[in-house]
Amino acid sequence: MDGTEGNAGQPGPADRSHRSSVSSMGARAADVLVYLADDSVVPLAVENLPSLSAHELHRAIREVLQLPDIALDAFALWLVSPLLEVQLKPKHQPYKLGRQWPELLLRFTDAPDDDVAVDEPSLQFRRNVFFPKRRELQIHDEEVLRLLYEEAKGNLLAARYPCDVEDCEALGALVCRMQLGPYQPGQPTACALREKLDSFLPAHLCKRGHGLFAALRGRGAKAGPVEQGLLDAYRRVQDVGDSEASLSPHYRAYLLKCHELPFYGCAFFHGEIDKPAQGFLHRGGRKPVSVAISLEGVHVIDSREKHVLLGLRFQELSWDHTSPEEEESVLWLEFDGDHGTPVNKLLKIYSKQAELMSSLIEYCIELNQTSEPAAAQESASGPAPAPGPSPLPTRRPQLRRQGSVVCSRIQHLATIDYVEEGEQIKRVKPKRTTSFFSRQLSLGQGSYTVVQPSDSLEQG
Repeated sequence: MDGTEGNAGQPGPADRSHRSSVSSMGARAADVLVYLADDSVVPLAVENLPSLSAHELHRAIREVLQLPDIALDAFALWLVSPLLEVQLKPKHQPYKLGRQWPELLLRFTDAPDDDVAVDEPSLQFRRNVFFPKRRELQIHDEEVLRLLYEEAKGNLLAARYPCDVEDCEALGALVCRMQLGPYQPGQPTACALREKLDSFLPAHLCKRGHGLFAALRGRGAKAGPVEQGLLDAYRRVQDVGDSEASLSPHYRAYLLKCHELPFYGCAFFHGEIDKPAQGFLHRGGRKPVSVAISLEGVHVIDSREKHVLLGLRFQELSWDHTSPEEEESVLWLEFDGDHGTPVNKLLKIYSKQAELMSSLIEYCIELNQTSEPAAAQESASGPAPAPGPSPLPTRRPQLRRQGSVVCSRIQHLATIDYVEEGEQIKRVKPKRTTSFFSRQLSLGQGSYTVVQPSDSLEQG
């Protein structure tokens, strides 16, 4: 596994139990259990399981679920456990990778030996990281839309996708519509929604005993602002077309709203970054982060605070990684900063998955470059028309909101700032110049530009 088409990351919302995908093994046949995003199971009786490829299993699943051809590109097979998740290449053999799982855990995680010994992956049918959002807009099959919706909803409820409260309410309102039917005046009440709040809103908004909801747990208590906001959003959801016969318009509306999140459809990796030095003794330490990589760029997400620390398109960064043989495994991200004058900024992400992240970034850039002509042609002709308008109200783009959880918080990062003069790299307080790394998107294609050092630069 070279980390290009197969990539590993941190486990997601589908890891609700410790599951095995091989239920029995005979001399010739085995029953393979493939899990879908809604936790339902597709059992497959297959011959010669040890030599069966992911592509062959993928075809068998599509036949059982009667999915259209676009599902071949929209979905991939993943091996997932509480410790690690890996998207498989079509040529991978899931059974053999399952047998090698302990070696993968030792190589790509910091899990204790006792956890490695008992960990076992399940086989899951999930969204393909390399499936472009523009192609998702062209899907009309309701079952494909439903599977994509279930996965997006799971990521949102598990807080893998940082999302502002008002958008959580809008998305939760669509879930209410699909689970409870059209809004009826007086039913449900905000207090009634509270009982199922974790089905509609992310876990950190529903956590018992924390500020916002602490006083709302008694029977008959007045509804809080989030419950009332969810109810108000539910009231605004408009049915489009024959919504009683099909939920496709609501699935599509949910996905379109998720498309506003820059990390939608990404692969997640676990890492740590240095905390900014604080106090008289300049104590720092490290904080856990999720690194979300998609066809659009890289986002570093605070795992505890559920907000973005840094978001970069591929045109805005250069990168590299150091292997454990050289020193601690690290992914380096370099990007432009500005403290009155331009400066280079280096962010150091400690992770045993640094090699995988680096390979995935490189592969995503290659895919984008090869797909640009096709994307330009599609843009010229326009996307396939979607059945019915979105039931969500139009509002300004999310990234322009002041204080949005999806906006970068560079001030919360401990970066290395520098300029380059001749052969010597010097720390600055702070400014910027040429790239420290050679691995980056062509400068002619994006906004990552070279700035020459100034003689008046303050050196550190």
